[in-house]
Parts: sequence; C-alpha cells; structure tokens
Amino acid sequence: MPDDHTPARHPGSGRRAARSVPKGRQIDPAATEEINQLLADMPRRRDLLIEYLHLIQDRHGHLSARHLAALAAELRMAQAEVYEVATFYAHFDLVHEGEPAPPPVTVRVCDSLSCAMAGAERLIDSLNLGPQVRVLRAPCVGRCDTAPIAEVGHYYIDHADAASVATAVAEHRHDPVVPAYIGLDAYRAAGGYALLERLRKDEITGEQVIDTLDKAGLRGCGGAGFPTARKWRSVLGVPGPRLMAVNGDEGEPGTIKDRYFLESDPHRVLEGMLIGAHVVAATDVYFYLRDEYQAAHIVLRRELDELKAAGLTDGLTIHLRRGAGAYICGEESAMIESIEGKRGLPRHKPPLPFQVGIFGQPSLINNVETLYWIRDLVERGPQWWLDQGRNGRKGLHTYSVSGRVVSPGVKTTPAGVTIRELIDEYCGGMLPGHRFKAYLPGGASGGILPASLGDIPLDFGMLEPHGAFIGSAAVVVLSDQDDMREAALNLMRFFEDESCGQCTPCRIGTEKAAKLMASKDWNKDLLAELSTAMRDASICGLGQAAPNPLLSVIKYFPEEVGLATGQGAPPPKPAVGIVT
Repeated sequence: MPDDHTPARHPGSGRRAARSVPKGRQIDPAATEEINQLLADMPRRRDLLIEYLHLIQDRHGHLSARHLAALAAELRMAQAEVYEVATFYAHFDLVHEGEPAPPPVTVRVCDSLSCAMAGAERLIDSLNLGPQVRVLRAPCVGRCDTAPIAEVGHYYIDHADAASVATAVAEHRHDPVVPAYIGLDAYRAAGGYALLERLRKDEITGEQVIDTLDKAGLRGCGGAGFPTARKWRSVLGVPGPRLMAVNGDEGEPGTIKDRYFLESDPHRVLEGMLIGAHVVAATDVYFYLRDEYQAAHIVLRRELDELKAAGLTDGLTIHLRRGAGAYICGEESAMIESIEGKRGLPRHKPPLPFQVGIFGQPSLINNVETLYWIRDLVERGPQWWLDQGRNGRKGLHTYSVSGRVVSPGVKTTPAGVTIRELIDEYCGGMLPGHRFKAYLPGGASGGILPASLGDIPLDFGMLEPHGAFIGSAAVVVLSDQDDMREAALNLMRFFEDESCGQCTPCRIGTEKAAKLMASKDWNKDLLAELSTAMRDASICGLGQAAPNPLLSVIKYFPEEVGLATGQGAPPPKPAVGIVT
C-alpha cells in the first residue's frame, strides 16, 4: 500500500493521483514560528543568509535540519542552497536528523604554527573536561602573540593551559572581553573626523586625497600590496553606482594587526573608510569582519551606532557582516561572495572587483590597516611618510610578530627593517636559550627563510628573489629548537583544511603535499612537480602560494627533510598571498 508520500494511481487510468503533500523535506510549523520570531521584522533577503544562520546558531547552539528548511522557505530559497552555505563555513554546527546536538560547551584550541610552537598539542592532550564539553582544533584565531590560545565560546584564554581552560569552563566564561579603546568623543577631541568634514565641505577634493596617497606610495596592507591610489582611481573610472568593502578577515597564521587596530583605535580605521567611500561616491559600505573577532565586532557595532547618531554617516549605509570561519574569504572575490550570502568561492578574473564587485557593482575594497593610515597621510602630507623608512625603503610598516621572541605583538616600525633589527630593537631579542634559526616574513604563504638571510629589508619587492614575500607582514620567528619539516607540514595542513575545494589543483594538491611531507624523507622531485601544478593551475592565491613553505625548506634546510646538502630546489618564485 502506498504511504502518505507515495502518489497512488487512479484505477484503470494509468495516471498518478495528486500528491497529498509536496515533494521534498516538509516544513515543520513549529520551526517556522521559531524562525519568524528570530528574524522578527528583519528583511527577508538572500544576501543576509549567513547573518541569519548566525542568529539561529547563537540562539540554539547549532543548526538543525528543521530550522534550515524553515529558513529556506522564509527566504524563498531552495533548501539545497541554504544547506551548501551552512556546510561550507567551519563555525556552523549542522546537526542532521537523528543526530544528537553537540555538547553545550565548545572549547577550541588553535593548532596553527605559533600556537603549535607554544605547546598546543600538549594542551589538547591534557584537556579532559567531561561529556558536556567538546574540544576542537581550530586554525589561527588572530592572537598569535599570546600563544597558545584556547577559546571557550567566544572567551579567549591567552597563554592557555589545562587549569585556565578548566576554570573558564567551570565559571561559564563564554563572552568576549572588550578591551579599552579610543571612543568617538576622545577621537574627535584629538582632531578626528576634521579631515572628513573638510572633504565633505569641498575644502579638500577627492583628487587631492588620491594624489597624496599616490605621492606617498601607500600600498595595500592586506597581502597583495596593490597601490592604493591606483585602486581608488580604477574604481572612479567605472560608472556608478559604486560600493565599498572593508576586508577585516585576516586569517593568515601569524597575522594579528587588524584586530589590534580595531580593538584600540577603531575610529582611525572608520574615518579612513568614510573618506574612501566619499572619494569614490560609494552608496553602501560592507565591513566584513572575521567571526573570531567578536570583541572587535562589539566595538564596531557600538561605534557605528555612535557615528550614525552624530550624523557622520548621513547619506551612506554601512553594513557590518560577520564571517563564519573561512580563511579563503580573505581573498577579495571570495569575500564578495560571502557578503552576498553565498559560499566563499573565489571568482575567476577578469572582471576585477573594481569593475564587477558586490552585487555586480564596481566596488572599492581595502584592508583595515590600509584605511588606518589614510588620515595621517593626508593630514601630514606625503613627505612625512617618505621621511620614514630604513635601509633605503620609505614609509612605515606594521608587523605582526610571534614565535621565539621575548616581546611578540604588533610592531609599527620604519619600513625596511630587517628581521634581525625587528627582533633586537622591537621584540627584546630571542627567548632565553633559543638561537635564531629561521623566520616567516609574510605568514603561512610567505615562505620560510633561514637566519643567514636575516639582513634583507622586510618590505615589498625585497624578498621575492629569495622565494618569499612580505604579504601581510605576519612575522613568525623560529629557533634552533624548531623542526623546519614540522613547521612546513603544519602550514600545509592549514592550507589543506582551508582550501575551498573549488579547483582540483588546490583541493587535491594540498592533500597530496601534506601526505608526502609527512614522510621521513621528502620526494623532492614529486613535491616540485606537484607545486608547479598548484601554482600554475589554482584559481586563487591559496593554492598558488601553498607550496612556498615546502619549497623554501627544500631549498634552505635540505638536511632536515632527508636531502643531502646541495640537493635543494632553486628559490621558488613566490605567488601573491590570499588576502587583499
């Protein structure tokens, strides 16, 4: 006999009877009511899908199939579209029908390079917190200077050990700690937003602003280093309406600078954002912030409300968007896809975002640190910037330093300092008992260089001949107590986990590379061939740059991977990193 979901046949007709229920998963009325209460009067727009998935998870602790089905119906989307987004991002916990909900408390322990060097594996092995707590590994959470890091809910524990984690769990510390920062009143009292008001009153023109950035030679500080003035002019050269995005999704292991700026002096970033939006006549700004930065999210939400109340955002709509745990969304086109409520899959280029960006409109995209410097550059003039620098380089540079140094953290120095100068003058030297051995000048994708190359200026264009690049200036310092093979393997496993899976060279290449690198003796020829395929055929900077660490180790530390001295590969030609 047919059940309620099987269409019956009319006797003698050969035709199927009408279904008693629609095809596919049925919508639970109770789930629909819960979704309606949660969304309340918020707009039912597809581009807000990720925001609404966060709302569900924040309320219920996970995403259930019944809620996804109800949300899909509310947004008039196919359930498959909602499901593919929910399963793409690492921070969404999807529970299928018949599966138990996750434990009420989740502890995440970062196992990326800086935390691994500080004992993350020992920490993970030591955690025995009972059945009501699950312990997960996490990629870099942007607190590399206080490694190892554990996260209970959204509460971060610096220099974590088993006792401090157990205490945080027992005391129900789940909420982020918002640090002291410069608020709107204090910022305006020191001259903040005067430049923006001059610009809006036509006392200074947009072209003058761009010309200042051009003369100073300011470059993007997110990784690619594209000239800022050229980017702004490119957007202006395309007919509007235009949009703008702020890339606050730094996820490169070792990178902590954007969080530092947002949690200490957020209005300097926001004023740079508003200046950029005014110059290119953007109607909307999308501030995309990684989900790990919950304290910065609170700061931004609070201060954006203050700006609106003060009338400083009149005529401009600012959208604060929350990432969901995907390193790939630091790539600008993947970030655009995520802003539009989709999986963060990088787009094929051309067209470039300044031509076809968010919702198909020409879009200006800048990194947090890039915007941080706008006010100082325009107020002080390009010569102030050009008068900075060292070793023949110009300007200032902000380095995120972690690893085997006495005083890690965010260091703003003259551009062009060497790693030795950075360690000795700004980081208090190496840790006692550690001898400088190697360093990552540009995070996971920037390659690994030996101490013998410690006198190269850390600036754009200076490291490429040696198979590395400055990228986002995430500097990780390694010592004689670190294993170069294990360091490179840690980085490759990060890329394997974070590959979006869209293209085969990256998806399969990172997996195969990690397996080959786990061997005692590396197959240099096979790894070199695999690296060439990844660099030449991957869609974006993740797959293109992933081989940099392994090729660096083969070149500079062949004895540590089972190769005789002199059998190393030639210096790799570095790819551009993933972030903007």
